[in-house]
Formats: sequence, structure tokens, C-alpha cells
Amino acid sequence: MTAPKDPLVVFLPSGKRGRFAPGTPVLTAARQLGVDLDSVCGGRGICSRCQITPAFGDFPKHGIHVGTEALSGWNAVEDRYKSKRGLIDGRRLGCQAQITGDVVIDVPPESQVHRQIVRKAASDRVMKMDPVTRLYVVEVEEPDMHEPTGDFERLARALQAQWGVAGLTASLPVLSRLQPVLRKGGWQVSVAVHDDGHGAPVLLDLWPGLHDGGLYGVAVDLGSTTIAAHLCDLVSGAVLASGGIMNPQIRFGEDLMSRVSYGMMNPGGDREMTAVVRAALNDLLADLAGQAGIEARLIFEMVLVCNPVMHHLALGIDPLELGQAPFALATSDALRLSTRDLGLTNTGASARLYVLPCIAGHVGADAAAVALAEAPDRSDDLVLVVDVGTNAEILLGNRDRVLACSSPTGPAFEGAQISAGQRAAPGAIERVEIDPITKVPRFRVIGSDLWSDDPAFAEATAASGITGICGSGIIEAVAEMRMAGLLDASGLIGSAEAAGSGRLIPDGRTHSYVLHDARATGGPLISVTQGDIRAIQLAKSALYAGARLLMDEMGVDQVERVVLAGAFGAHISPKHAMVLGMIPDCPLDKVQSAGNAAGTGARMALHSRAARDEIEATVRKITKVETAIAPKFQEHFVNANALPHATDPFPELRRIVTLPDVGFGAGGGGSDGDGGRRRRRRRG
Repeated sequence: MTAPKDPLVVFLPSGKRGRFAPGTPVLTAARQLGVDLDSVCGGRGICSRCQITPAFGDFPKHGIHVGTEALSGWNAVEDRYKSKRGLIDGRRLGCQAQITGDVVIDVPPESQVHRQIVRKAASDRVMKMDPVTRLYVVEVEEPDMHEPTGDFERLARALQAQWGVAGLTASLPVLSRLQPVLRKGGWQVSVAVHDDGHGAPVLLDLWPGLHDGGLYGVAVDLGSTTIAAHLCDLVSGAVLASGGIMNPQIRFGEDLMSRVSYGMMNPGGDREMTAVVRAALNDLLADLAGQAGIEARLIFEMVLVCNPVMHHLALGIDPLELGQAPFALATSDALRLSTRDLGLTNTGASARLYVLPCIAGHVGADAAAVALAEAPDRSDDLVLVVDVGTNAEILLGNRDRVLACSSPTGPAFEGAQISAGQRAAPGAIERVEIDPITKVPRFRVIGSDLWSDDPAFAEATAASGITGICGSGIIEAVAEMRMAGLLDASGLIGSAEAAGSGRLIPDGRTHSYVLHDARATGGPLISVTQGDIRAIQLAKSALYAGARLLMDEMGVDQVERVVLAGAFGAHISPKHAMVLGMIPDCPLDKVQSAGNAAGTGARMALHSRAARDEIEATVRKITKVETAIAPKFQEHFVNANALPHATDPFPELRRIVTLPDVGFGAGGGGSDGDGGRRRRRRRG
């Protein structure tokens, strides 16, 4: 009879997990797994820094059901703390809550020692200014008993005569403020008017005399893992503040289909996910206004880009239909709403929200924003644009034709589902090099520019420590292992004897490669395991297979240019990406990073009425290729499991990199030519 397993604990957003004996405090489990959970009081329930939020319900991604009995009951220490200092409903103290069953634990940002870094900075793109919300100073005629007209009618008439804006309308709350403002300004007022060419112009707000407080807008890229936003001046286009937070929906599932499943299996789950993401958006808006030193009520425009599942959840639409063929969207058109429709209160009361159109069922408004920013439809050469994330959006095209698809890469590229993986934060390994002769690694961590073999490295990283490995780090580590002959083309890690490195240690029936071992001083062991390799292979195979499907549809075997978009795409090395076979073969000088292209497209739409019209016309011309039902997707996926590929020759890569012809499988010498595949033994 098999002994029952200890409870499984999954920590988010890091994705770290492990099994612990019943009765283990959550804080203890976090420390043993290297989870970034703060505490300075020694677990006595005094400092409150170890606050956590347990998530309940079914979690198919993790294969567990979390019941309310997963943690020990509320105790006197927590009760005393809440009564004296307050504790948000649903939160527990990690030092007091004990594990009694399988559980998913969310570590909120304020409980993390090293805050997650959302690497989606605004690009330096020059914006064409044609904003839909503008400020006008208007001289209004005073009322005349001999020509009786309403104050609003005279304001509208003056706006048309002086600025050519015809047909002005106003909401009741704005109209109720009109008369005192006109009289206070001596019949001179500043008005903020929204006019996007769809319907009549709308008076959003007004001020007596000359308003010099500015008009502002926010461009938001709502991703599966992170939410990034940029607060912009609607007159100059300048980015005044940028911010990012982890998407709190991670606690319901690390990838999109896990969240759809959560909504299907937990009544009201979709509403729960909608509520947390709207609260996060509200908090982010307040944070941006605080950074810029402006009043939130002066934010009059907001543009939102996101994938289809995030799109539906943000809008309060159940994404159930996106979880099953034919993957029908509730709506794919651009949306023009009020920020109040989403319960967003940290904007002007009349602020407008524009949501870019979606391209198709799993190719969303974020892909449309990338298409707006990178304009493959205006490219003379054949360009492949890959927005790398938990769900990769891929565009391929030129002036003649543009194709699009999405590919479910999963969260491995962002450090999740990796044994020592973590999101980007100070102390995370982000760059790796392995000497091909000695097989010894060196690395860099976020927060320091020094390599680990620099004499000053230990001092420079003393504050952050070396805590794990993030997405760009694991990509480079796996590619470097392949180039150093520690890993064969099939993805199999060699033994110390076979590969010639004492850093290869037994790990069950397989082997792991040690990057950093600080166990002697109480630190972590950071290694690349066979499971890590498989997770990266699955992710990169999905990405490559999606690109190959588009190339098949286009009738080509090569692309002329590759653009890596997204926060992750901006931080990975093109050479390492190609060694892994994440992207099709291409001259390395033709592989470029576009940074947060979705965010750039959102800012373009924020600042330009013409850009909105352009992308709404463009998405109607893009051809969607559905990976979920494409017959060749599985064939491409299997061939892409090899490093870099089982059948595609990658001539451009081989001009600059020689990959060792090693094989560690049962057949002995799996070579690059056959993708390192093992030979089957015949039965005698």
C-alpha cells in the first residue's frame, strides 16, 4: 500500500513548489523553497511582513483541489494582530498559518523582500500627436434676456466658432458644474473635449479661465503575468511615469487555459478574477499619479491592450468560450467605454477607455498593438514578429500579406515551472556563460553588472543574495550547456563521466548541472535539472511550431528578419534563442528587439486618433492561423523538441556556432543530424 503524500504547496508568483509535512508553517515552507517571503520578528506574529493569501478551489494546472481546511484555523495571534493593526480580509500571517492540505499560496508584493521587476519600460518612440482628448480655451457669450439661450448651448456654439468642434454633448454630472465654472471664469473657460470621430464630441471636464494642470492619459498592457502602464502627457506625448505589477490572477493559474479552467470549475471564479485584476488596475493608476505628482482626476484617457482571455476577464465577460473550439470571442471589435464601466475610480469621473480590437480567438488586442507598433504590413522584407510571453503571439508578413497565430508556450520562459526558477527580481541569475573547455559557469544577477568570477561580485550581491534563475537566465543556461557539450541535441543531460564535468551531479535517474551551490552557508542550490530542460523544450517547441505554421501558410522556409517583442524578448540573447531553436534560422544581425511593442502600440493609440483608425482597419486584413486545429502543428512541435531542431538545418546559426556532436542516450551517439534521438532496440 502506497503511503499518502505530504501536502503540496505552490507559491505564486514565483511558481516554486514542494511537499511538506502537515503542521509546517507556511513561512517555514517558503524559506526552505527559497520563496521571497519577508519576516523580521522570528515568526512571532509581530512584524506582519509575512502576510500571504491562500487561494481556494480547483487548480487543474497543479492537479490539486484546495479546500478551506488546507491551512490551520485562524488563531489568537492573528486575531490580536488584526484587531490592533488591521489585516486585509482573506490574508493570513505566514508564520501562524500551518499547512494541513494541498494549497496554493499567493505572496503579495508588499510581503516580498525583493520586489518583482516588471521589465516593460516605455520605448523612445517618437509619437505622432493627434489625441482624441484635447484642451480648448473658449470665450463664451454672456446670457442676454433678449436672446434667451442656455449656457451650454452658447458654450457649444463658441467651441464650434472658435475651434471648429461641432455637436458638443455633456453628461449630467459635468453639466451640473457648468454654470458656476462659467461665472467664476468671467465667461472664459478651459474645456477638455473627447472627439474620436465615433459619435458626437463629449465635454469631459471644464475649469474657470486658463487650466494649466495638464491633461493625462494612461496606456496599459495587461498581460497574463504582468501589468505594465505608462502615464503620458496628452499634449506633448511625454511619458511622465511608468509602473508595473504582477497580475494577481496568477494565483488562479499561471497560464490562460488554467484560468479558464478555474472559472469553469469554480462557480463565480470568473467574477473573482475580474475583481482582482480591476483592483490591481486601480492601484496601478493611483501609483502612476503619485509618481508623476498629478491628481488622478486629471487622467482623462486610458488605452488597454491584452490577450483575449485577459480582455474578457477585465471587461467582466466569462472566457468560457475561449477554452473550447471554435474559440469564439464575445466581441472582437474595438471598444469605446468609460473607465467607470470597469469600476476604475482613480481617473477623471468622465474618463474614456479605448480597448484595441482583437484579431481572433487567441490573438488579442496585444497582438494588434504589436502590429500597430511594428507595422509588418508596411515591411518590404518578410518579417517574423514574436511577442514572447506566457502565451506567444506571432505575426509574419510584409506589404503583400500578414498572418497571425498564438502559441501556448506556458510560463517556463518567465522562470515558472523551473526547479530554481523565479520571476525577475534582484538576486535572480539573468545571464550565464559556460567555458566550453573547463565546463565552469559564470553568471550575472539582476541588480549587479558584475560577473560571478569578479573578485567584487560577492560584496556587490551581498544585499540581494543569489536567489534563483529567471527566464532569460534559464534560456542562456540551457543554450550554453548545449554549446559546451553538457547537453545533447535531444535535450539529455550527460553524466559527469560522459560529459567531463564534476558539476554534473546525479539527480534520481537523470543528472543536473550545478550553476551555484551555497548550501554550506545556508544558501540555495541552483542547478539546471532534466525537468527544467524538458520544460524549456516544450515551451520553445510550441513557439517554433507556431512560427513554422505561418511560414508554411506563406509558402517559405526562411524569414528575412525577426523581431523579438515583449519584456522577455527584450532581455534574451538572439544567439542563445537560436541555439535552442526558439526562432527560425536567420542572420543574427537581422534579429532585433522591439522591447514592449504592445505597450508602444497602446501609447500610439493613446496619442493618435489616426492610429486607432489604422489598427481597426489593419486587423481586418490579418489572416488568423489556428494552431489548435492545424494538422502539421504536432509534427512541427515534435521536430522542434531537438536542440536546435531535428530536421531544419539552421545554416546561419552554424556559420557562427559549432554545436558539439554528443549523445547521451541509450543509443550512444545521437548526433545533430538526427536531433539526438535514441535508436529503438529490436526485441530478440
